[in-house]
Amino acid sequence: MNTLLITGATGFVGGAVVEYFLRQQLTTRNKLLLLVRADDNTTGLARIIDNLKKFELSDEQLSSLSEQSILTGDLAEPESFIHDPRLDNVTHVINCAAIASFGNNPAMWRVNVEGSLVFAKRMAQVKGLQRFVHVGTAMASMPDKDSVFYEGMPDNEQNEDLVQYTASKRAIENLVREECPSLPFIVARPSIIVGHTQYGCQPSSSIFWVFMMAIKLKKFTCTLDDQVDVIPVDYCAMVLAKLCLATELSHNFYHISSGEEMCTPFHEIDTSVAKANNAPRIISEYEQISYQDFTGIRKQFKDVLGPCNDKIILRAIKLYGGFAQLNVKFDNSRLLNMGIPKPAAFKSYIDKCVSSTRGQSISELMRVDFK
Repeated sequence: MNTLLITGATGFVGGAVVEYFLRQQLTTRNKLLLLVRADDNTTGLARIIDNLKKFELSDEQLSSLSEQSILTGDLAEPESFIHDPRLDNVTHVINCAAIASFGNNPAMWRVNVEGSLVFAKRMAQVKGLQRFVHVGTAMASMPDKDSVFYEGMPDNEQNEDLVQYTASKRAIENLVREECPSLPFIVARPSIIVGHTQYGCQPSSSIFWVFMMAIKLKKFTCTLDDQVDVIPVDYCAMVLAKLCLATELSHNFYHISSGEEMCTPFHEIDTSVAKANNAPRIISEYEQISYQDFTGIRKQFKDVLGPCNDKIILRAIKLYGGFAQLNVKFDNSRLLNMGIPKPAAFKSYIDKCVSSTRGQSISELMRVDFK
């Protein structure tokens, strides 16, 4: 039996990975070991279960996890867990843990780079380790505007990172390759992860609120013909599991993305949201305006969005507006060549995202991305 270590299982992507293993009954031949920030195994298991309930797993499915499935520790302080002897029996790793915030979290570099490197060095010493799948982000490539970024292309070093998160994810990839040459290291870079095809934003409202904010304001920094490369979290989890357990892989780097053909134009998002809300589209009223223009109407935000901090809304518009303006697509031919299907189109499950967030304010929904 394999022993599979998953980090970040109390988060969005890591939780979806555990959901996939439990729902597909893969735990019959893959023993799970889950790294969790907690004082003890009992508390750690409770945190895992609490997160997995957002994915509507049954009690029977959840019962395959126990306190023996828990490895307590924190990537911010890797010494808290790297001496656990159970690590020597690990055969596969899916490293989802990170501070995935677009805010200025002071612990970001300590977790995403320094602690992650110590963890990678420890796992490089495990003789039976067959695969270490590291979850990055496609935006770490710093793509050019209006481009298709292909998997064989080097990162665009002349461009600047819009947020420190992408810089930290690129830095750890490079450090692991340099300092852990014996590690069976596979990088998976997802594009923009929004919602779940079955449960919408019940597991997490990350990013979805940005689209709702733009629709409510009837303004944003991009055109309605610009496209966004969105994938659902359950597709991302399925791909991570398959990359982890594949007998052989032809490459050490993969995009998990919509690809050139499946990216979603913003006008289709508007249409799908309008249909889900039984409301008119905003297409005839929509304006593309600059960040500077938004600063001039900041006093209107509360009237349109409800109670909110206009400074935080402006900051969100600057950050996410920068990504929206890129209009970039990420090539996914390597996954397709493995026989992995294309992801579900964003518009096909937007109704579930809308229904699962109905009644929540933009301020409530955006908290997850500004930790």
